[in-house]
Amino acid sequence: MSGDERSGAKSVDPEQLWLRPAEPRRGRRPSFSRETITAAAVAVADAEGLDAVTMRRVAAEVGAGVMSLYSYAPDKETLLALMVDHVSGELRITDPPSGDWRADLKTVAHLQRAHMLRHPWLPAALTTRHVPGPNTLAFLERVLAVLRPTGLDGAAKLEIFAQITAFVAGHVAHEIAQAAASRSPDRAAAEARYLAAVAADGCHPELAEALSAPGRPLTPDATFTRFLNRLIDGLDTG
Repeated sequence: MSGDERSGAKSVDPEQLWLRPAEPRRGRRPSFSRETITAAAVAVADAEGLDAVTMRRVAAEVGAGVMSLYSYAPDKETLLALMVDHVSGELRITDPPSGDWRADLKTVAHLQRAHMLRHPWLPAALTTRHVPGPNTLAFLERVLAVLRPTGLDGAAKLEIFAQITAFVAGHVAHEIAQAAASRSPDRAAAEARYLAAVAADGCHPELAEALSAPGRPLTPDATFTRFLNRLIDGLDTG
């Protein structure tokens, strides 16, 4: 979904979107639904990225006229909100909270990471403010239950949820970019030579020391877990 297409969109009306039936405004009942439209948009985004998601493309995917889609998603921001909430239905915490909120919160973060890797467009989509839909609210409800043992007030618990989600989204975006860069061996070799030269120039002693330290496992899973542990273990609940 390109930036120029979204630029003229109005803000999403959460009452209209989430509290009222998704029925067409006029005319005969079509052979598709808001769920069908949203699923088609998600499939396009999964395969080709957000820029490929246009109303015209989604209409072609469901076999509808472009104008008929506006009865269900009146603008691109609404469609994006529907897409985010649609895939949020995959986020399911099946086990009750263990009472160890840090361990449970790490489980939540790993679940979010796997979810965003399945839908690589999500980190970018989450940078746009959305009023959460029913699937997102169901997931948030479970996370707030995980945080109950902290004794924090509601605002602080919501902040922790936002903090962890932002961390995961940023990490996954970086992870995807790094994976793309690693497919270019020449670029990776050039970066390694550059850092080695900088470390040896005598002007960056702290960097030289850091680069000479024993390496840690650099697999994506190990790196994410290491960063996540530092974040959650350091959360202050005082």
